[in-house]
Amino acid sequence: MAKGNILIADDDAAIRTVLNQALARAGYAPRATGNAATLWRWISQGEGDLVITDVLMPDENAFDLIPRVKKLRPGLPIIVMSAQNTFMTAITAAERGAYEYLPKPFDLNELVAVVSRALAEPRRKSQRLSAESSEGLPLIGRCQAMQDIYRVLARLTQTDLTVMITGESGTGKELVARALHEYGKRRNGPFVAINMAAIPRELIESELFGHEKGAFTGAQNRHIGRFEQAEGGTLFLDEIGDMPMEAQTRLLRVLQEGEYTTVGGRTPIRTNVRIIAATNRDLQQQIDQGLFREDLFYRLNVVPLRLPPLRERIEDIPDLVRHFLGIAEKEGLPSKSFEPAAIERLKRYHWPGNIRELENLVRRLSAIYAQDIVSVDMVENELATAARPPFPDAAEPTGDLSESVERFLSDYFMSFGQDLPPSGLYTRVLRKIEFPLITAALAATRGNQIRAADLLGLNRNTLRKKIRDLAIKVIRTPGT
Repeated sequence: MAKGNILIADDDAAIRTVLNQALARAGYAPRATGNAATLWRWISQGEGDLVITDVLMPDENAFDLIPRVKKLRPGLPIIVMSAQNTFMTAITAAERGAYEYLPKPFDLNELVAVVSRALAEPRRKSQRLSAESSEGLPLIGRCQAMQDIYRVLARLTQTDLTVMITGESGTGKELVARALHEYGKRRNGPFVAINMAAIPRELIESELFGHEKGAFTGAQNRHIGRFEQAEGGTLFLDEIGDMPMEAQTRLLRVLQEGEYTTVGGRTPIRTNVRIIAATNRDLQQQIDQGLFREDLFYRLNVVPLRLPPLRERIEDIPDLVRHFLGIAEKEGLPSKSFEPAAIERLKRYHWPGNIRELENLVRRLSAIYAQDIVSVDMVENELATAARPPFPDAAEPTGDLSESVERFLSDYFMSFGQDLPPSGLYTRVLRKIEFPLITAALAATRGNQIRAADLLGLNRNTLRKKIRDLAIKVIRTPGT
């Protein structure tokens, strides 16, 4: 006796044949058609224990058919397949109430496993998401790693589970956090982001939890913290690895008790926010070094989500380039395209700055070259400029560093428009410079902290404190 009757709808005869054979070998009774009309007729007649359907069929889009199916037979699980492997495909599948979304090409063993799981577990309630046009959608990519992320995101949007997003700088951690918010049940609430690395350590607790008037020197008025600002919505804690221990302890209490007190306050305040955290650091290493609370890590790491660096998803570069060219054109830059050789050169680059670096490169190429077609020579020239060392011919740093800092600060202030950034800019910029400076000195001295301190002109204890505060990993070469 068959384990279940499976209805298959796909206009590709080869896919129908492959699915028929794989499901029959697994003990199921499959029945296949190449159009939506026949599938609807079978479902209307009460046939099938599960449906596998392609999105695009000759007579009807499956996303239009699924709501009718769910209304007629709400318990019938539907697995959606699509070659349009975008984030919106996964989101729309979840919105319509599909049990699972599988991008084409798919793994047959995985599909059979999904079928088995769908028939074995209780029927899930259909999810309701606010699907929008994919135009301007920040999450771009057809590689397997991104498909896995889309599917996880589609499942997470209707939960309040705490998510920990890890990945190198420039991989799009905040974009993923925003997607979780904007397509989730808290989308009508605020999305509030705070970057721990951009706020002086002594002000982080005040920024997070707020403070009362007179709580400390300079606190002339009551200050509303980010938790209060995010009430009913999502709070995104970026660069969580930079959070000082005192603030970690207070955050742990919020996660455990669902309440907090303002700095200088005494009355507990109940909070209703979803927490999404992100880091580009190795938190396990920071735990080993005593810089991050292990209990807080487990509270935040309920659902870990790793974003791959661009070098692990080079097949997505053409789609990303087209996306960034479209943005540049909307901003008033000339319409351009890349010749195939230029795209191939981009695929061979190592992308230390990840997607952010690619976006900046595309904008730069769009702005400074008059030609409509971006050639491989243009790309080579810009990549060579980006890779050029800052002090190629000088024994001591020259004014180039000052110019770079000046450009950075100019762009930084412009990003705030008419407003001013948070106070403590001196400390934030200093930390940004200290980390690579100390790291480079340690590398030059092969991890010898005495020699590195002498090279930097610092007291040895001062250097050790900075290494600890900045969570710099010291690799000591034997014999140094």
